[in-house]
Amino acid sequence: MKKIIFLFTFALMLLGCDSNDPILIGEDAKPIELKVSQQQKVSEDNEFAFDLLRKSIQNSEESNVFVSPLSVSIALGMAWNGASGDTKTEMEEAMKMSGLSEADINDYYRIMQTTLPGIDPSTKLSIANSLWSRTGFPVKESFLDVNKDYFGAYVKEIDFSQTWALDTINNWCAKNTNNLIPTILTDISPDAVMYLINAVYFKGIWRSKFDKKETTESSFTNELKQTTMVNMMYQQDTFAYCYDDLAQYIDMPYGNKAFSMTVILPAENKTTDDVLSSLTAESFNETLNKMNEQKIMLYLPRFKVENKFDLIPMLEGMGMKKAFTDYADFSKISDIAIFISQVIHKTYITVDEEGTEAAAVTAIGFETTSLPTYPIVMVDKPFVFLIREKSTGVILFIGKMGDVKKY
Repeated sequence: MKKIIFLFTFALMLLGCDSNDPILIGEDAKPIELKVSQQQKVSEDNEFAFDLLRKSIQNSEESNVFVSPLSVSIALGMAWNGASGDTKTEMEEAMKMSGLSEADINDYYRIMQTTLPGIDPSTKLSIANSLWSRTGFPVKESFLDVNKDYFGAYVKEIDFSQTWALDTINNWCAKNTNNLIPTILTDISPDAVMYLINAVYFKGIWRSKFDKKETTESSFTNELKQTTMVNMMYQQDTFAYCYDDLAQYIDMPYGNKAFSMTVILPAENKTTDDVLSSLTAESFNETLNKMNEQKIMLYLPRFKVENKFDLIPMLEGMGMKKAFTDYADFSKISDIAIFISQVIHKTYITVDEEGTEAAAVTAIGFETTSLPTYPIVMVDKPFVFLIREKSTGVILFIGKMGDVKKY
């Protein structure tokens, strides 16, 4: 099947409605006011979104690839607060962070999670985080506090060895995705010490619905140039639209226009690879600024996609490497050496005449490293030394170095 590549305002998952009745929509949404630093973080997150999609396509054998950069960014943001040294620097590189303070970044995550859910009364959006640690594993209070204060995380210490522990974590995911993603973990490793999990759920409706009576069976040519039959929706209405040599762009709003789906249809002689290779946060913003409201005859296939990814190869390809090795530095989480052993990402989306239904869960698993913890011996002050015969214990020489000269 052809790659389905939709870019979402605020990188959100969009969900549908069951009723055919007209919707009652009030005034258009008022914009969320962001500081300059927070606007910069949005741009960085969008750059991360495009890079994550490209890397996911490269590392997936699926024709249809659907990810939630918002979910991944929030989950990584939680873990980033526990990183130090090169591990933290590499995470910042992969997440496109630059020049922002820790306080600015955490405040950005807090604002996104507290303001987005209420911006459109005709939608239901929830963003939930949780932190699950193995009973007895020492997690630093400062790390727990930042995840509770800025990410609103539900924090729970449980016995991972019990059979009910897996069900408890999966049930949390099911509850926070309206059962669209009922499980995120298939098992809990004996070495697992902590999971950081983000779940996003959004239920909305098209501002301008498609009439089901206008949906007809029609052909669709996939990326292998094969023709398949699909249910093609149709409507004629006013949308923000523009085109260039690369593609056509149409913006389809939901509810009170706070959220929208932007469809990018490659030009006749172009492909989705061509689109993605040139797509940046800056170029995308330039395209949005060129869009004008005009009447459009829109044909859009009804579709459904479910994906599950191991994101570690993608994140390694984006510059985040040490976090997944025994040399990871998450010393702000615990004095016990740990590394990221899993980054699981599951997504679900359906698009039909009413709207769009989707969800995403990102789970980051931590395990203790296999490297032994050695004592540190730094001989940087006066010391005593001796030379002995080991079998008898006789000391042949002994001395004290009170001052060492360059030799």
